[in-house]
Amino acid sequence: MTAPARYRIRIRGHVDPAWSTWFDRLTVTQADDGTSELTGLLVDQAALFGLLARLRDLGATLLLVEHLTAEPRQPDT
Repeated sequence: MTAPARYRIRIRGHVDPAWSTWFDRLTVTQADDGTSELTGLLVDQAALFGLLARLRDLGATLLLVEHLTAEPRQPDT
């Protein structure tokens, strides 16, 4: 069994953050450049591909899919 992994997915256009539940509870952030970013944990590759299929079905233009490290790195103080 694989551990959940963090992803960042960017699409063209703005998605309302209220859609977070529909996007596997990923955090939805609207950027000033007219894109939306979905970030958070997905349980496995099947969940990732399911999410990408939902974005495809919405007609979203996929700009980025990035596998992130387990935890965001904090700057050294």
